[in-house]
Amino acid sequence: MADSFLCDGKHLYGQSTAPTSGLNSMMLRGIAHGAKDTFTLLLARSQYCNPGWNFSPAWTEVANRSFLIHSTYATDTKSREENKKTIESLHRLSVDIKKIRRLKEWVLLQDVAYVKEIAGILQEMGADETAVTNILERCPEAILRTPAEINSQRALWQLVCQNEKQLIKLIEQFPESFFTTEYHENQKANILFFQELGLKNNIITRFLTSAPSIFYNPVEKNRNVIETLQRNYLNLGGSDANMKIWILKLLSQNPFILLNTSTAIQENLEFLQKNDFTNHEVLQLLSKLKGFIFQLTSTTMQESMLFSKNVFKCSDQELKQLVLKCPALLYYSVPVLEERLEGLLKEGISVAQIRETPMVLELTTQIVQYRIKKLSALGYDLKSGTLESLNGTKKEFEINYGKIQSKKERPIFNPVAPIHIED
Repeated sequence: MADSFLCDGKHLYGQSTAPTSGLNSMMLRGIAHGAKDTFTLLLARSQYCNPGWNFSPAWTEVANRSFLIHSTYATDTKSREENKKTIESLHRLSVDIKKIRRLKEWVLLQDVAYVKEIAGILQEMGADETAVTNILERCPEAILRTPAEINSQRALWQLVCQNEKQLIKLIEQFPESFFTTEYHENQKANILFFQELGLKNNIITRFLTSAPSIFYNPVEKNRNVIETLQRNYLNLGGSDANMKIWILKLLSQNPFILLNTSTAIQENLEFLQKNDFTNHEVLQLLSKLKGFIFQLTSTTMQESMLFSKNVFKCSDQELKQLVLKCPALLYYSVPVLEERLEGLLKEGISVAQIRETPMVLELTTQIVQYRIKKLSALGYDLKSGTLESLNGTKKEFEINYGKIQSKKERPIFNPVAPIHIED
């Protein structure tokens, strides 16, 4: 619940540090120049930022796929020369060759490329010259795909796009997602599965662009994860009537849940139950954490809970209530919690205050310092009061700050004070 990204965040996708609303932010715009690079970047950073995360072997495998694809073309490139025909064709399209040399020179070393053909297909779909140039600069490996592969991919994406105008716009924004054709059959099977599941086409296109790795899985693997979630939802007391809505919402908020194994999902749910969380409370945590609880391990969750119990000096029941109030206590690893706690204590905030409003631990130390500085400038003393004014998302904080500011600037009016009139 904070205004930062990645390393101060519980969420992989956007501004918020809690896994509450971040998905939409990154889903709409990639951070890197392609969704596949974005996922690799996120995976690497998230493992660094939160050592408590437990990524299944599938996550690592997906992260390495782009490198494997690269190596298929890039073997023994030092002894090879650039393909002059490829460079001439790219020059005619006003593509920045220096940029490609700097970022993906191996593309220029390949004996066979389809520059004219790929450019022609893009133009046929409605891309103008500038758009074609931008696409090929950002994803030069597109010219190594055969026209047949691209036309097949075009037909596949048309299953979920409204029209080719929308399709070409998506390709401009996320070219690597579109030009990854190695998993075409898996992509097709998964698109049909998601449609059968009830996901709307606009959600599926969002997945294709910003979570393409989930389409690389065999459809049986994704189906197995969904069935595991459905079965556990019912076992935890969820109703048949609400199950479909719950699954679709969970998947929409966190499609990367499909990169987990059924075993990891089962183990983490059992851990919560063994720690006396009721079925209803487990469902509550799943909804709050948007399924990111499955990227954790029982060991790190246990360590985080023990740390919080020692800090707040509370009973098991009191700790459970704190976790339900602030899932960050379960979600963040001990080093992250320790750092944030120390940051708050250095600002003069007491452990008792933090226990009363534990959600402040969702904020990074930098954000806490910034907000305290702003509030202090208004004469607001956090040390002697509640931390509610410090808490919340960026938008929520700005609203609270504005209220405090306007209250401070408002002139004091006493309706019973006598009115002095000069004679």
